[in-house]
Amino acid sequence: MTLGAVRGTDGRLRCPWGSSTADYTAYHDDEWGRPVRDDNGLFERLTLEAFQSGLSWLTILRKRESFRAAFAGFDIEAVAAFGAEHRARLIADTGIVRNAAKIDAALANAKVAAELDDGLATVIWRHAPVATPAPMSLEDVPATTTESVAMAKDLKRRGFRFVGPTTAYALMQAAGLVNDHLAECWARDAPP
Repeated sequence: MTLGAVRGTDGRLRCPWGSSTADYTAYHDDEWGRPVRDDNGLFERLTLEAFQSGLSWLTILRKRESFRAAFAGFDIEAVAAFGAEHRARLIADTGIVRNAAKIDAALANAKVAAELDDGLATVIWRHAPVATPAPMSLEDVPATTTESVAMAKDLKRRGFRFVGPTTAYALMQAAGLVNDHLAECWARDAPP
């Protein structure tokens, strides 16, 4: 596996995973690492990262529209109001990952997020590091950091589930709290 930036068919250098499939290329180029500062957008990323745990991210990407439909567009207030009938519907929904523990975590997390005084974005973004060096290869990209450990502890203390330090760091990457595009990747310095 190549660990450094690779040239895509369009001639652009990308993080190696960003050129492996069309789904990954679109996600890499248009979304991953771009700052997300709204509560519902962060709830979506948090939920999808939790569902990804133990699975390929490509599986989640390909089911993303079904997740959006199943979870009311990741509207925190709407999902927080889900009851037993919604849970049963989610567990039966073949368009999403039907893992009861992850579904229960998503529903519980929506309730916690809906009750945050400062909002989910404020809670998450307070864990953003001041600066991180540009990784030269995938070997330079950590699975966890001091900040992701602190975020996971903070979220768990507030009642969030299925958010350990690795999931917290993946959320930080996806939502642009850190920029882990490789130094040679065109998207590293692309405007948001």
